[in-house]
Amino acid sequence: MSGEPHSGHRPALDLSQDLSDCMEALNLFLMNQFNESLALLQPRATESLYHSLVYATILEMQAMMTFEHDDIISAGQTMKKAQEICQRFRKKSSLINKFGADAFTEVELHAEVCYAECLLQRAALTFLQDENMISFIKGGMKVRNSYLIYRDLNTLLQSNAFQKGASHVHLEGGVSLGTGAFNLTLSLFPPRILKLLEFAGFSGDKDYGLSRLHEGAASWNLRSLLCTMLLLCYYSFLSFILGTGEVSVTEAEDLLRPYISRYPKSAIFLFFAGRIEELKGNIDEAIRWFEEGCSAQQAWKQFHHMCYWELMWCYAYKGLWKVAYFYADLLSKENRWSKAMYVYMKAAFLSMLPPDEPRPFGENEVELFRLVPSLKQKIAGKSPPTEKFAIRKARRYQAKEPVALPVPALEMMYLWNGYSVLGKDSRLTEETLTILSNAQSKLSQEQASEFLYDDICSILLLKGLCLKHRGRLEEAEQCFTQIHHRIDKPLQVLKLRICGEWRQCRSYMVVGRPWNFVGATTGNPPGTDPAFRPCG
Repeated sequence: MSGEPHSGHRPALDLSQDLSDCMEALNLFLMNQFNESLALLQPRATESLYHSLVYATILEMQAMMTFEHDDIISAGQTMKKAQEICQRFRKKSSLINKFGADAFTEVELHAEVCYAECLLQRAALTFLQDENMISFIKGGMKVRNSYLIYRDLNTLLQSNAFQKGASHVHLEGGVSLGTGAFNLTLSLFPPRILKLLEFAGFSGDKDYGLSRLHEGAASWNLRSLLCTMLLLCYYSFLSFILGTGEVSVTEAEDLLRPYISRYPKSAIFLFFAGRIEELKGNIDEAIRWFEEGCSAQQAWKQFHHMCYWELMWCYAYKGLWKVAYFYADLLSKENRWSKAMYVYMKAAFLSMLPPDEPRPFGENEVELFRLVPSLKQKIAGKSPPTEKFAIRKARRYQAKEPVALPVPALEMMYLWNGYSVLGKDSRLTEETLTILSNAQSKLSQEQASEFLYDDICSILLLKGLCLKHRGRLEEAEQCFTQIHHRIDKPLQVLKLRICGEWRQCRSYMVVGRPWNFVGATTGNPPGTDPAFRPCG
């Protein structure tokens, strides 16, 4: 294969030199020299295949962390320009499966994989940028086109006729990233949706996706960092939050070890080191890593925000509510990802303090809870489930005399699978049990309200989880059984009432006084007629 494009109208491209420059830019990025990295790429970002892609990718990472509208627009425009540059070097007809391996030059193959990557990243920005149906259709088309290119490239690279070029390791890394990311991401969809996607031609094989990403991360190539970061996100976040919370961190530790050794001050890898220690239940060690990650650089505050979120939970596990509030407050002022969640957590942490204890900055949890619904936002056209939960819980504070949530911080901790972390530290688990027992005693003295049974069941659930992690299984079972009885008995009563009213309704119609269910009546409507008065 030749390193030059077929057409003489295309600019010349030195793949080897361009890839070397981009590897150096990534090296600077991992050493927290973000501006220097961009400065190295920018001069050739309007002419080079890889300079434009890496430059746009770094800007997109920044935009996704800031969540600022202007940053998202700017990153989208830069990625669009990168896609146009990739198009210049592509073969006019890119139906790879209709051509032999010798029909493409090495540059054209690299242009294909870069083009697919641009499509995928532009789709992600499209989903973030707009919420309307047209944007979804446009984003979906980009995703499908990207998937088809990756699929065809993967087939081509595995064919016997394919000959490896001088920069094959980078090409293979790009294909591994694309096929791995697609398969892993789609495998996380619910089975019903996954079947529809597979019917449309997509593939969602989790094991295959993980294996391809591991292949891409194993060799030192331009995409090995992205492959590693995707795997670290999966092992330390997605499988933990979307699963049961009981995950092995061995894979994440193995992936991180060479990077933390090579880049001991990298903000990205310090963050993941802290996350791994947190999952292992080593809260103090996790705090040390996160604080080190914050002090490692000051250029990109967005990396601080990732650490702030984890520090907030670490101090919540320790029951240091004011410190946890401090980090939630920082996030609410500096980060735009989920204002509703940040303000809800501020209110939740203040609620955990004794009523007579002064609140930081004179803030009031009731007013904060009332503010939460107004901060709702949508990502990819949907409100995040955690925001929906927070808004639902905050609604009770809209009343003139609201009934307070008993343990809102501990309840939200459950939503994020935090008890799997908490349960690894016996002392912290016992302290949490004490808080829950005190809340349970306080509830037993409260006047009956529409929220009383919900609150009692919530505390029993959290208490049962703590007891389970302490190995006190019989006591845990008692808590869960009480929840079952408290829910089952009212349901049985409701069932009897419904059946009873249905029998009364039938007899009501039999005696010749039918009721028109759209409102018109020939007799007294149900509920006012003694023959149709609801039970109880």
